[in-house]
Amino acid sequence: MTPLDLAGYLIAALMTAVALWRMPSALWGDEEDKRRRALWGCYAGFAAALWTKTRAVRIALNDSAVTDLAVLIKHYTATIAILAILSYIVAIYGRYPDAGAVPRHVRFARAIQQVAAKASIATLILLTVLFFTVVDRSVPSDRFVSDHAGQWGATLYMSVFYLYLGAASAVCAYQWALATAGAGTRHLRVGLGMMTFAMLIGVGYTVSRTLFLWVSVVDTPSESFALRFDEITEAAQLVLFAFFAVGASIPALSKVRRRARLWRAQVRLHGLWRELMTAFPEQPFDPPASLVRDITRFGTPADLRVDRWAADIADAVEKLRHYVPDTLLPAAKAAAAADGATAPDRAGPLTEAYWIKAALTARNDGAPATTAAAVETQHATDQEGEVAWLVRVATAYRTVDQDRAARVLADATTPSAIEETA
Repeated sequence: MTPLDLAGYLIAALMTAVALWRMPSALWGDEEDKRRRALWGCYAGFAAALWTKTRAVRIALNDSAVTDLAVLIKHYTATIAILAILSYIVAIYGRYPDAGAVPRHVRFARAIQQVAAKASIATLILLTVLFFTVVDRSVPSDRFVSDHAGQWGATLYMSVFYLYLGAASAVCAYQWALATAGAGTRHLRVGLGMMTFAMLIGVGYTVSRTLFLWVSVVDTPSESFALRFDEITEAAQLVLFAFFAVGASIPALSKVRRRARLWRAQVRLHGLWRELMTAFPEQPFDPPASLVRDITRFGTPADLRVDRWAADIADAVEKLRHYVPDTLLPAAKAAAAADGATAPDRAGPLTEAYWIKAALTARNDGAPATTAAAVETQHATDQEGEVAWLVRVATAYRTVDQDRAARVLADATTPSAIEETA
């Protein structure tokens, strides 16, 4: 196996992995994800096309009852993938309010919409007719372009496909270059830039191969030169797909990171939330269960679940204020300081954790409800900041044992502590 063959397998596997990764959100996601279904169709189509180019699949199909079948299947799947990506471009860039001047790139996308499907169907029909009529398939080929260099039938067949592929690559490069210039975030600019570069390689690939084939009709090249040219351009195409697959994945990685943060927030908040909701079972939408059960309630999005848990914890803390004296707050601060938590980023969450654990102990021990006790001031100004704060509190809460919390509560309710506060 040559390095080029090995690279072909790796790129096919990479595109397949991207297609599988993006499949759930494309098929079952929200409306924004469903608009990207066409892009997923492009991944799947190119993955299938790339597998037909791998050595084992290519040889098996080309030596089948239909000679050079791998070439036809590759061009079918690639044509469908190109139609999918053109549909995606129309869906993303062709939307614009009817009122006012329509930007050039939107007019361009709408023009593409008018011809993309018809051009794809015409290309498929023409490729099929040419493949079974003018292409010399008397001997199975391994490298179709180099093996058929100088043959006008194969040159005509490939020119039809390259015209379609090159035009689509130019359209994508144009739209993604404009989108790159207007991208608001770095990861989006990087991803779109890589996809633009990939399409520029695609334009160069189709132009160079088309020129090679027509020049070869006039002046047949040597077998070694044709094979070398084929290998160089194939390597360039593998680079194209590598840039395309990675570039298309980079913007989605921000969602992956966000989902990972939400998952970690759920895991860290769950213990604190469950204890508080056990004390106040009437409060949550769903009764607390095990961690696995709670984070796999797929009917509730992760971000909504985290927001609900944060609100539940805040409401429970507000209720606990009625079961403890004002002296609990300085007692909790003293306990945190005694544990060596002097830095604000550690002392604050640990103080809150001691306060909650002690207040929960008082409430569970039957303390009567009275006026609300003093608490620390608000630690965040928005929901995201509140969740981040509660995650730190929940992390500290796991380090507070029941005996220590009981001692903090006892310190807060001693007569000397009450007199000092008064």
